[in-house]
Amino acid sequence: MKKISNYLLQGVMGFITSKPVIALRDGLLYTMPASLVGAMFLLFANVPIEGYTDFMANIFGIAWDKAIYQVVNSTLHMGALLGVFGIAYTYTQNEGYSGVSAGIIGIVSFLILNNHFVTYEGVLVSGALSTRFLGGQGIIGSILLGLFVGFMYSWCMKKNLKIVLPEAVPPGVANAFSSILPFFIITVCITIFYTIFDKVFQKTPLEIIYEVLQTPMQYLGSSLAGAILIPLLISLLWWCGIHGPLVVMGIMGPILGANGLANQQLRDQGVELIAGENAFIVTGQVIDQFVTVSGSGFTLGLVISMVLFAKSSHFKQLGKLALVPGLFNINEPIIFGMPIVFNPFMLIPFICAPVASGVLVFFAIQSGFLEPFGAVAVPWTTPIIISGFLVGGWKAALLQLITTIMTTCIYLPFFKLQDKIAYKKEEDQSKEEIKQ
Repeated sequence: MKKISNYLLQGVMGFITSKPVIALRDGLLYTMPASLVGAMFLLFANVPIEGYTDFMANIFGIAWDKAIYQVVNSTLHMGALLGVFGIAYTYTQNEGYSGVSAGIIGIVSFLILNNHFVTYEGVLVSGALSTRFLGGQGIIGSILLGLFVGFMYSWCMKKNLKIVLPEAVPPGVANAFSSILPFFIITVCITIFYTIFDKVFQKTPLEIIYEVLQTPMQYLGSSLAGAILIPLLISLLWWCGIHGPLVVMGIMGPILGANGLANQQLRDQGVELIAGENAFIVTGQVIDQFVTVSGSGFTLGLVISMVLFAKSSHFKQLGKLALVPGLFNINEPIIFGMPIVFNPFMLIPFICAPVASGVLVFFAIQSGFLEPFGAVAVPWTTPIIISGFLVGGWKAALLQLITTIMTTCIYLPFFKLQDKIAYKKEEDQSKEEIKQ
């Protein structure tokens, strides 16, 4: 068992410390401020209170949300364009070169691969930039292109394929000139790439990537298998001492985000969302508000078990200390204070609790009880129940309450077993102290 754990640890650590994964993980973080701000504005336009829209329209007019959607379209729906900058920047910066130059090349390359015309009512309109792939639909293309640009820019620098100016030249000017040759080389490569796809498939590379790679990944991630595997892997990795969300959501986060954006676009068009038909079931909200809410493993159920049923003084105290952080989705006191890592008593509930929650929410959405989530998101520290209400109304808040009770029941028998051992140990120590 120990050897298997070591091999698993080495394999996973090798993967998450590789250059592409680090660039992907850290690069997409640069899109987070824009995404959160856009989600907040979107929440303001879609407060889950009946009659809210009519109330605002009566006060500010029928187009009261026009300015709000200007912000939403310039933030949430530009995720791929921002992402390619962040990934190229991070990859190049980690290699010791100018990340800003690579990021700018990434944006230009992405625009080269994007159509500069749109079709409106059957008429081809040139000189208009298509926004279709600037957001969620272009996220996989953005990732691949960002990694390519970062790698190529760094390779050019390592091979001294750059213009070198005298040392007396200001650094800003020197950096600008040194990026000209890599800029040209990468642009030529991207142009050839675009031309081949245009001539052979009559489609842009972004369209092919979306159809061949992203669409299957979105449907797989939104399936029942996705609802099971994502929480399972997050908890299993955490139990092995590896930050599960960092690994799993570093890969699946963009896919689930694209699912939510796709749902939101339909909602903005006035289309009714039907789970499993035109709408994706598993989105970022399913993971954030029902799987990792209160922290990985849905450990609020464990904390409640401690607070209500603990006999040992250690677990009574730990439960009290962990309750408030757990309500704000911080569970490090439990992860390391229990501890949960490599704790055989906690392996089964730590995996089963979030998996059961994910499955329950999946069927709640599939059955029509809960509407598929769009792009409305809340800060990760938003307390449970409140977060559910904000992203999905009272039904989502109720479902969070149900999943909390369910996960408490899952944790309780396993916790009682460990609490019994801890209580007996404390009693034995107390007897020994009395004897002395």
